[in-house]
Parts: sequence; structure tokens; C-alpha cells
Amino acid sequence: MRSRTRPQGAERGPGRPQDGTDPRRWKALWVTLVAGFMSLLDVTIVAVALPTMQRDLNASAPAIQWVVSGYALAFALVLVTAGRLGDALGRRRIFLLALGGFVVCSAAAGAAPGIGALVAARVAQGVCAGFLAPQNSALIQQMFRGGERGRAFGLFGATVGISSAIGPVTGGLILALASGPEGWRWIFYVNVPVGALALVLGLRLLPHARPAGGQRLDLPGVALLGTGVLALMLPLVLAESGGVRTVWWLFLVGLALLAVFARWERAVAAREGQPLLDPRLLTEARGYATGAAIATLYFVGFSGVWLVFALFFQNGLGYSPLRSGLAVTPFAAGSALAAFVAGRLVERLGRLLTVCGLAGVVAGLGGTALILHWAPTDLAPWLAAPVLFLGGVGSGCVISPNVTMSLREVPVRMAGAAGGALQTGQRLGGAVGTAALPGLFYLVLAQDDDQYRTAVAVAVLCGVLPVLAALVLAVRDWRRHRGGTGRSRPEDRAHRPVHAGHG
Repeated sequence: MRSRTRPQGAERGPGRPQDGTDPRRWKALWVTLVAGFMSLLDVTIVAVALPTMQRDLNASAPAIQWVVSGYALAFALVLVTAGRLGDALGRRRIFLLALGGFVVCSAAAGAAPGIGALVAARVAQGVCAGFLAPQNSALIQQMFRGGERGRAFGLFGATVGISSAIGPVTGGLILALASGPEGWRWIFYVNVPVGALALVLGLRLLPHARPAGGQRLDLPGVALLGTGVLALMLPLVLAESGGVRTVWWLFLVGLALLAVFARWERAVAAREGQPLLDPRLLTEARGYATGAAIATLYFVGFSGVWLVFALFFQNGLGYSPLRSGLAVTPFAAGSALAAFVAGRLVERLGRLLTVCGLAGVVAGLGGTALILHWAPTDLAPWLAAPVLFLGGVGSGCVISPNVTMSLREVPVRMAGAAGGALQTGQRLGGAVGTAALPGLFYLVLAQDDDQYRTAVAVAVLCGVLPVLAALVLAVRDWRRHRGGTGRSRPEDRAHRPVHAGHG
């Protein structure tokens, strides 16, 4: 008598429809998005509170910078490894452990008695955030199929775009409400009740799944990738204290280590081993290599301009942190609206949607730079608002469709590692942008202290250049595949092992 066995990765438990989808998948998605929003928001929300923290904790300028840099560095270092562990051990398990750790570290950061304790809590918080992030995209791969996957990625893309754009205004609003010398602590404490609620709901709603058996972690790959990313990012996170000038040689070390990592991963894959990041993702998963390059270039410009705008509005025009954040809110609003719609259109338009979005970002940011430079100071923010909104609409048509098109052909068994690598590129791009564009801003000001309008125009227009490079890549990819809509072909799907409960 033949025994019936459950396919590997099939979800356990009653109530699962015959098509393999989880009936609670949309509720579970919102839990993951809330957690992802918190972790990404903490990249930028802290920046507006740094002066207050420095005064209250009697910290030096290099030490207080590590409150931001330590989080960003730890975040980027663990992404690929965290995604691989999620693939091997179960995404639900890794997600819940990381979320619990994030809540604890947020409380520790809020209660930190000194700068050393605060930096340590932020580094640990960044590690937890890095373990959370790749599980988000992998859980979408796991829980959704077809057109629903595009809509889910639309929500995910909106989360990424909004959390990055509204960090300054959220931080300013918290500081305005929690007035007093200790008000900055609420920037961290606010994560505790939200994260605790998400943890309780995640325990109830996230799907149980059987992890893939016989999985091994590629420890040499972990070491090579981690040290390579560290060497590339360290000069950038130390940029304000002269890191690029003094330890520039680490860029060469980082590139060499990543080259060795690539050779090692190819060798592991050739002998049918289990690489940390399977090199076949770049050659066999259609759209992944192009999407990763577009994401990295886009985040160089996208991440850097927010610090430049904050410096211009607060130091140049004398705005409060809250008013400075409100001045760039049209971009966040446009991004949110467009991302929801783009998630539905990506199945129909494919890469053309990304092309249009990147063109909108170029027009929006370029137009804003010119307006802030030439328009009267009192009218410039108002005149820039509709142009920023256009840029935001373009951004909403870039992030979520690009994530969808980058990951749609990735086998679910590698979804975590692939999502982690994609976000590592975004973090590296963001680190380059946040170091280079404010540096250009200050370089112009060094020539003349009154040239704030010239400084913001030069820095933002330089931020448009990598977005233009991403646009060139997107146009080439669209022209190469414009015979189709960007949907996966039947023969692609036939060779792609899609187990909704896998991992």
C-alpha cells in the first residue's frame, strides 16, 4: 500500500485551501510590514535627535555618529546570512526571534545611561533588524502567488519607500510631543509597544512551515561576505570623521574579499554544495541581476538626498526638525499612493513601469534642486512640493515593482538569501549616498558659508546621476524583454520549485 507523504515545505495545520495559499496570509503580511517599517524607519528617524542626545549624554561628535552608523553597519552585515538562515531554519522562527530581540534592544537604547551603552544597544538593534528584513520578502514569496504576489510586493515597496522618506518628520514629531531633555528616548521607546503587539500577532498569524532538511550554513562564505561588506562600509560610516580619507584602502580590501567570495560560491555550487548565495541567481533567475543593480544605484541617490534636504532646511533656512520633515512629506505621500497602484500594474507593464518611475524620480529630484536654487527662499518649499510629489510617485513605481521583478523568478527555497542580497545592495548604495551627498553639500559651503542654495542644488543633482544610471539599465532591460509583459513564462514556472510553505 502506497503511503501518502506531504510535499517538502508544505504547511501543516487545518484550514489550508487546496491551492496551497494560507487563508490568513493578508493579516500575516501586515504583521511583517509593521515590523519591517519599524526596522527601516530606525535607519533615519534618529538623525534629527542626534544634537539632543549629544548634549544629554555629553558625547563627542564621532561617538554620537555611531548611534546612526553602528545601526546601519550591523544591519547591512547580517542580511544575506540572515536570509539564508531563514531559508534553512524557518522564516517564521527567525522573524519572531529577531522581532523579540528588536523590541528588547529598543528598550535598552531608550534606557541607556551613557553613550557607550546607547551605541552597543543600537548595534544589537541593527543586527536584529538585519535578521528581520530578508524574512519579509521571503515570507511574501512563501505566502503569495500570481497577481497577489505583485500586490503584496507593492505593499512591501510602499513600506520601504515611506519608512525611508518619513523618518525625519516622524523623529521631529516625537521630539515635539516628548519635550524635555530626555525626550529623545521616546524615539526608541515607541518601538516597544508596537513591536510587542506585532510579536503577539505574529505568533498567531504567521504560517508554520517545515524547514528544508539537510541544510548547512556556508561558514567560509559568511566570513568572506561579512568582512568584505564591513571593509566597504566602514570608511563610509566614518565619513564625517574623515574615514574616507584615512582608511580609503579598505575599499580595495573589500572589493578583493568580495571577489574571493564570488569565486568561493561558484566553487561550492560546482560541487553541488550549499552556497550562502547561489551564483545561479545571477544567471538563471531572470531579472535578478538587473534588479539588484538598479536597486543599488537607485538607493545611492534616494537615501542621500534626505540628509541634504534636512541640512538645507534646518541649517540654511532655520526650520525646526518637524517643519523640515514636513517640507519633504509630498515625496512620501506620492510614494505611498503610487506603490499601492504599482503593485497591481507590474504584472501588466513589467519593466516599463520601472522605467517610467525612474524617469519621474529624475524629473522630481532634478526639478526640486533647481527650484530650491532659483526660487525665492520663502516660496521655494511651496513651489517644490508638487515636483517632490511627482518624484515620490516615480519612487513608488520603482521600489516595489523592482523588488517584484527581481525576486519573481527566484526559487522559494532561496528566497531569503536572495532578498537579503538585494537589500544588502540597497544598504551599500544608501551608505554611499549618505556619505557622498552631504559631503558635497559641505564642500560647496566651504567655499562660501552663504551658498546654501547652491550647495543643495549641487548635492541633489549629483544624487540624480546614479538614478539616471539606473534608468539606463532599466531601459536596456525593458528593450531586451519588451516582447512580453514581464510575467514569468510557463517554461520558467515549470522549472521553478514553488512550495508556499517552504522554509
